[in-house]
Amino acid sequence: MAILYIAPESSPLVHAAAAALLYLHIGAGSVGILSGAAAFVFRKGTPLHRLIGKVFVISMLIMSGIGACVAPFLPTPERASVIAGILTFYLVLSSWMAVKHKPGQLGRFDYGSLPISLGVVAASAYFFWLAMQNPRGMLDRQPGAAFVMFMIIGSLAAVGDLRLILSRGVTGATRLARHLWRMTVALFIAANSLFLGQPQVFPKAVQKSGLLNVPALLILSLLLYWLGHVGYGAYKRRRQHKAAGLQGT
Repeated sequence: MAILYIAPESSPLVHAAAAALLYLHIGAGSVGILSGAAAFVFRKGTPLHRLIGKVFVISMLIMSGIGACVAPFLPTPERASVIAGILTFYLVLSSWMAVKHKPGQLGRFDYGSLPISLGVVAASAYFFWLAMQNPRGMLDRQPGAAFVMFMIIGSLAAVGDLRLILSRGVTGATRLARHLWRMTVALFIAANSLFLGQPQVFPKAVQKSGLLNVPALLILSLLLYWLGHVGYGAYKRRRQHKAAGLQGT
């Protein structure tokens, strides 16, 4: 596991601060993954679900914020981790704002979200280009494919941000889908960072079994299920409203 390098001659206070950041990052990430998984289990909209959601948001913001700030100062700077941290922080915060705002409401944060998502796309494209200059297609020991994933996620987010601004807010199923997919993708990035990004923390037997791919596949499956559920629910409501309108004529 890469850790922040501190010169041996540094004061004990500096060493203690670096250790605190490391354990806070690991602890917040662990809580974020567990609370994110729990959020899928408990019924949406209940007080318990909202409480778990708050725990998820706080822990994920701490984890991703530390990761993005520390990654450039590792012994081998990890630009992929910088992008992953910024993107995760942005996805969690924009997802939370989607349900914090009233339906059809547009806040100051929403205007600033588009430059962030576009910035993620631009930086990811540049880092991918740098990776392609390497014969192995790597940048900071990270595969260039990671930046392609960030470009795709950032582009989808940017389209959603532009739609939000042009529509002066979102309502109904669109608002719920915005909240849902951003939270879930943030959880997907965090899970990948642990299970696929740090396989050495797991027993050798687990590493060779392919089980480390299961969390990411499960999260993506849940995302597709819930997006389909939300879309089907919106379709049914439109059909019911249309039928009620025809009966009233």
